[in-house]
Amino acid sequence: MNFDDYCQKKAAPEGSGTYYALRRAPTARQPLLSALYALRRELEETVKETSDPTIGRTKHAWWQNELGKLDAGEPTHPVTKALLAHAPSAAQPVLEDAGRALIDGFGMDLDQARYLDWPGLRRYLEQTGGAFGTAVARATARDPAQAASWAPPLGSALLLAERVQEIGDDARHGRIYVPIDELQRFGVTAADIINRKYSDSFTELMRFQTERARRALEDALAAIPPAERSSQRVLRSQAALSLALLDEIEREGFQVLHQRIALTPIRKLWITWRTR
Repeated sequence: MNFDDYCQKKAAPEGSGTYYALRRAPTARQPLLSALYALRRELEETVKETSDPTIGRTKHAWWQNELGKLDAGEPTHPVTKALLAHAPSAAQPVLEDAGRALIDGFGMDLDQARYLDWPGLRRYLEQTGGAFGTAVARATARDPAQAASWAPPLGSALLLAERVQEIGDDARHGRIYVPIDELQRFGVTAADIINRKYSDSFTELMRFQTERARRALEDALAAIPPAERSSQRVLRSQAALSLALLDEIEREGFQVLHQRIALTPIRKLWITWRTR
C-alpha cells in the first residue's frame, strides 16, 4: 500500500463524511488534504485508543520526533511521507507548525479527561480544532496567509460539534468533554453519562450543548470571507454535515449515550454536493 492509499483509508474510508467532503476539494489538492486528515486521525487514535497513559505519551513523543524528521526531509511514516510529497515547499514550515500545534492539542488529552469550565474546554478546542482548521483552510485558500484570521473558529466549532455528537463514545474511552460546572448546573453527573443514564436533565444539558455547537458553526461559516467561500468547500461541507447531524440528534431525542447517530451515505453525498 503506497502512502496515498494509506492516507485515504485512514482519513476518509468510503461512505464517511470526510470521504464526501474531500471530494469537494480541487483534485490536485485532495492528496494533501487526505494526508492532513490522516494525521489528525493518527493523533486522535494515539490518545483515544490508548488506555495506558505511559504508552500514550510514548506514542505522542514519537509523533513529535516524526515531525522533526519531516522538517529534515526524511519522514518515515506514510502520513508524513505524503505531507512531504504533496505540500508545496513554501508551505512546509506552515504545515509543520500546524502539525506541532495539533500534536500539542491532542497532548492535552493525555493530561486531563475533564474540563472544569467552558474557558478551559475552549482552549482545548482552539489548540486542537483551530490548528487543524487553519491547516486545511490554507491548503486550498486563495490567500493562505490570511487563513489564520478566519479559519480557527471554524476548526474549533467543527471539533466542538464532533465532541457533542460523540459524547457516548468519548465516555466509553474515559473522556467527557462537557465542562464540570455545566454538568452541575443541569444536575447531570459524570457517572450518569458513563452509565448511559438518560433523564430530563440530560436532555436539557444536551439541548444546551447542541445549540452552542450549532451557533459556533453558523458564526464561523458567516466569518469566511466571500472571496474564500468557493475555495473552502471541504470545511463548509463538513460544517453542513455537522449541522445536519446535530439536527438529527435533536430529532432522536439526544439518545447518544448508547449509540452513535449517523447520517446515511446518500444523505452525506447530497449535503456535500449542495455545498457550492
